[in-house]
Amino acid sequence: MKDKRRDYARADVHARAARAQGYPARSVFKLEEIDRRCRIFRGGQRVLDLGAAPGSWSMFASQRVGASGRVLAVDRSEIEQVLAANVRVLQLDLLEIEAAALAEFAPYDVVMSDMAPNTSGSKTRDQALSEQLCMRALWAADNLGREGSHFVAKLFMSDAFTELKRLLVQRYTEFRTIRPPATRTQSSEVFLVGLGRKPAVAGESTPFQP
Repeated sequence: MKDKRRDYARADVHARAARAQGYPARSVFKLEEIDRRCRIFRGGQRVLDLGAAPGSWSMFASQRVGASGRVLAVDRSEIEQVLAANVRVLQLDLLEIEAAALAEFAPYDVVMSDMAPNTSGSKTRDQALSEQLCMRALWAADNLGREGSHFVAKLFMSDAFTELKRLLVQRYTEFRTIRPPATRTQSSEVFLVGLGRKPAVAGESTPFQP
């Protein structure tokens, strides 16, 4: 049986390292690993960050895209972290808005989502909500991502993975599943990555029910 105390000790190491570098959360190391392996970012890009609170992903992205790039950070919770001048923050519930509300810097070179449901204790329910959020992120990419853009989204691993993989393979030239080392051992989360968005197909739209 795994020692959860040891796993949380490792988690604390990541959290302390993030704070030491000025980031509000350990999640920055997950995005850093994804970028290292997939080369998501470059200077001058426009990035849509969904589920951005408390701000670590937006901070990292803003540094990678530089002063000529732009990041739109969106979350239903307030983001208290002070972010760079190239970041615009919107406090919105992604499940209740139209795509136009997210279009300030569109078309986007990167659409990324670290969204996760508030866990309920029911694995089945949490997986279903995670699928819904991941699908909603893909909906945003369908509407606002440019040809050649990249996509990153968190998913609590479930049977939904097969369908989400199919949708990403349909839309992007390369698909990857990444579980960064900074992920807690007991977590079921993985990150779905689509690289190089294909030209849009007429009538193509991600199914989504709010």
